[in-house]
Amino acid sequence: MPAPTAPLRSPEALAEDQTMAEATPLPADEDTELLDMNALPDAIPAAPSGSTSSRKRGKALGKGKGKGKGKARDTQPEDVVMTDEGGRPRFAPAKAIPLAFRREQRKVPIPPHRITPLKNSWPKIYPPLVEHLKLQCRMNQKTKSVELRSSSHTTDTGALQKGEDFVKAFTLGFDVDDAIALLRLDDLYIETFEIKDVKTLSGEHLSRAIGRIAGKDGKTKFAIENSSRTRVVLADQKIHILGGFKNIHIAREAIVSLILGAPPGKVYGNLRTVASRMKERF
Repeated sequence: MPAPTAPLRSPEALAEDQTMAEATPLPADEDTELLDMNALPDAIPAAPSGSTSSRKRGKALGKGKGKGKGKARDTQPEDVVMTDEGGRPRFAPAKAIPLAFRREQRKVPIPPHRITPLKNSWPKIYPPLVEHLKLQCRMNQKTKSVELRSSSHTTDTGALQKGEDFVKAFTLGFDVDDAIALLRLDDLYIETFEIKDVKTLSGEHLSRAIGRIAGKDGKTKFAIENSSRTRVVLADQKIHILGGFKNIHIAREAIVSLILGAPPGKVYGNLRTVASRMKERF
């Protein structure tokens, strides 16, 4: 008789337990071989298919010692890689995950002697920044700088850096059409050095060195630009070169030779040789 405080079971639950007990088959002989619970799963003799007790024992063994094998069997179908006719693996197409939008801002200071050219060329400067790079830009006359900011329409992660390089190239003295090439091509760079980095000159010697680099009416500078496919800006003692890596090296070697005192005729000869080699290479 159950304790007076024990919960009473419903008649339906008692009937279910009784049905399950009657349905469970009993062993026919008393000499049935008993299972060794300490033995390995492979060593356990196979039980009849209709036996419920053997199924329960198998589940218990699978939960205990056979955990590793069960996991290996579950993960085996996932490791199978589908291949095409050529034996190459086929993967599901990648899902388009939108990049997290992060608003960034840059300020490019404008030197005093470039403020007027910036105002005159502003209608040609902002369209590439807004239409091509999808940036927000404005010219702040109080701080004398150009402010760039990324927006939700910006798709390129490096757009802000490209826009900053474009504006900086204009502030260094390059033409707008030459500076736009920085937005369209990835292998263009700007190198800046001073005459005193090559040789310490002062007074008239410095003026003559600058004159040798420019030439009469700028002919020497144009010859260096055309042969090396670069753009050169002479800003007093500073020299800015815009172009590819190898092209910048060719132009720099010619300018360094002129600073050190090499005659222009010899520099022209070297440039002709280099230009002919570049034509053969391309």
